[in-house]
Amino acid sequence: MTDAMTGRGWQWDPSLYAGSALYYVRGRVAYPPALADRLVDELNLDGRGRLLDVGCGPGSLILLLAAHFEQVVGVDADEQMLAEGERQAAAAGITNVEWVHGKGEELSPDLGHFRVATMAQSFHWMNRERVAGLLRQMLSEDGSVAYVHATTHQGVDGTAPLLNPRPPWQQIDFLVTEFLGEERRAGRGYRQMETVSEDERGQIEARIFRAAGFTGPTRLDVPGWVVNRSADEVVASVFSLSYAAPHLFGDRVGQFEHELRTVLKQASPTSQFSEEMREIAVDLWRP
Repeated sequence: MTDAMTGRGWQWDPSLYAGSALYYVRGRVAYPPALADRLVDELNLDGRGRLLDVGCGPGSLILLLAAHFEQVVGVDADEQMLAEGERQAAAAGITNVEWVHGKGEELSPDLGHFRVATMAQSFHWMNRERVAGLLRQMLSEDGSVAYVHATTHQGVDGTAPLLNPRPPWQQIDFLVTEFLGEERRAGRGYRQMETVSEDERGQIEARIFRAAGFTGPTRLDVPGWVVNRSADEVVASVFSLSYAAPHLFGDRVGQFEHELRTVLKQASPTSQFSEEMREIAVDLWRP
């Protein structure tokens, strides 16, 4: 697969998020209820129809939206993520989800038609042209793709008052680089950082959706919000990243975690942190 986001010739492999599923659940900040509220209002969600979540991970978005559909199908290429999603759903009493192991490029018409398809923090890992074309075939005539732009592993340098210090993300990134090198890891290979701006990336993806037969987008915005996080949650957030997945450190993973916790303790003697999360944007694409 060649893609502007992943770098020329990069190939997905099962080790991309190996060992990260549980850390993902603990370390990623949950999507706010306001995101569900905006989608419910805009798409008139009333408990009917089916939802397809592509690249669902451990079901972060599914857990938020499942109550608004008759049935949900979560598709992900990582079996550990799916297993964790199934556990999280069971713990929450959510019973209308089917978990399907597979890549977005392998979506099958056998899954049926859907009222809404969602993607969040996953589209950039896929062959976007192929996935957009497949989604166009699988949506009902009045369906929508909700493409969620969000960052949930860390916050931004906002202006909201904070109860505790911000996590020292610059020092954390430097520590990861010390252990793993300058090139950003991605599974068994390396991920080439994109050189296009956020606006340029949006224009590229808009052309992809339109070429697949979609119209739009309609943009929904959800304001940023403040969260409080423990040192354990920040550590989990780091291990939830593809370029800092536990397996990448090999037998030095314990040493890395020790040094990471030392950095966090120096930044906040109470081991408590606060940060303002980035606002969430949702692009709605319709057939």
